[in-house]
Amino acid sequence: MTESTKATRASIQIGDLTVDGFMLPDGNYRMSQTQTAEAVGLPERNARDFLKSKAIKRLLGEDYTPAISEVEIESTDQARGQSRINALPLDTVSAYWLWQLFRGNKQALALCMALMIETLTRRFDKAFGVQRSEDEYNQLLRDQNAALQATLQDLADAYAEPDLLREHVSRLEQQIRSLGAEPWDLPNDGGE
Repeated sequence: MTESTKATRASIQIGDLTVDGFMLPDGNYRMSQTQTAEAVGLPERNARDFLKSKAIKRLLGEDYTPAISEVEIESTDQARGQSRINALPLDTVSAYWLWQLFRGNKQALALCMALMIETLTRRFDKAFGVQRSEDEYNQLLRDQNAALQATLQDLADAYAEPDLLREHVSRLEQQIRSLGAEPWDLPNDGGE
């Protein structure tokens, strides 16, 4: 870690998710290590472990060293919370969320999809001269995220169905065995 740097804080809205964003005096943005992990439903330690892993090097290059810095937050009357954070650059935050997506984290999938859709939408809006407010972008993300969550639930249900059928068959076989027979000993309903 380097010596402490003062940063300003702002709330960043990503659909339904609100995180604290920090701007360093040089104009670079950071996010806290804790909120980076919590955004995808994991404890801060998980993000810390990721920073020590080979995974970050695979995603951002073998020579990549995360620029983790201890950031002192400028105090305001409205700002609450701790006055210092371990701050991660946005490329590290993005790599962590993608890694979690790769590992099957559904919250990371929803978050990454929402951010990609928003990025593309903003670029298309600019190309076609469409102007939207931040509230409109956040509502689009909420709607898209809700649709994605419903799709994920449908997929989970579809993949769970064969497991439920196997479990049901297994219970039936156990019931038959408890009656002193084996499933293959039962008469065939095929008319034989």
